[in-house]
Amino acid sequence: MAVVLLWMPRWVPLTATKRLFNAVSMRSKVSGVNLGELSTRARLRDAAILRFAREGFGASLRSIAGDAGFSAGLVVHLFGSKEGLRAECDEYVFTVVRDTKRGVVADSAGPASFLVQMAKIEEYAPLVGYVVRSLQTGGDRARAFVEHMVADAGGYVAEGVAAGTIVPSRDEQARARYLLGASLGPLLLELSLNPPEDPADLGGFLTSYFDRVALPALELFTEGFLTDRRMLDTYLLYIGDPPGDTEGRPARTPAPSTDRESDHADLHHTRDRDPRPT
Repeated sequence: MAVVLLWMPRWVPLTATKRLFNAVSMRSKVSGVNLGELSTRARLRDAAILRFAREGFGASLRSIAGDAGFSAGLVVHLFGSKEGLRAECDEYVFTVVRDTKRGVVADSAGPASFLVQMAKIEEYAPLVGYVVRSLQTGGDRARAFVEHMVADAGGYVAEGVAAGTIVPSRDEQARARYLLGASLGPLLLELSLNPPEDPADLGGFLTSYFDRVALPALELFTEGFLTDRRMLDTYLLYIGDPPGDTEGRPARTPAPSTDRESDHADLHHTRDRDPRPT
């Protein structure tokens, strides 16, 4: 399962989120690998991901190094500074999300890969915590974080289109941005309204959440929602200069029993009277 990104507005109470991530055990796994089995650099990186998820980015280098069994001086030696360590954590998270999504949407073994990710869902809990903390910081860094994720999403969605597993879009970049945004809100809404009874059980929370949303989400993405495309066709007529149709998309729905040219003229007349700024 890919890590779900989300942005929490500053005015939303962070109590539930803070309690949840503070309780993540430092013995947790990051992407299924025990800290003791990793190289020194990777152990420090993964310890930082866990500590940042628990405490935010105010966590000290000393605490991070202690979690991994090293000294703060070694962190500085390997990464230069806390910012350098955080940059490596960011890149690792980007890589895990990108590779996981690519394996599901752009690989011929996608369904099997999806089942594997479902079985490992609890192992992604520290990454989810890290991502939430990253976005809660706000500002330019959070915006850059999101933009990086949008660019990555555009890449693996394009691979899925090329592989024939995803329907092409008239505007691939806009769709990638929408898909990322659509994955952010539901998880945080659930976390805000229905925090887990045991704040230490982030993995269990993610499993329960996924169990509830998997069917409607897969159904919607696979089978669609509307029974025809008249609403889309109407919108494309309304905007006047839509992006071009792409190969591989369903054909336009036959026009209803009204005069299409008249509809077209009426829509543009409405658009000409639209008070929205241009």
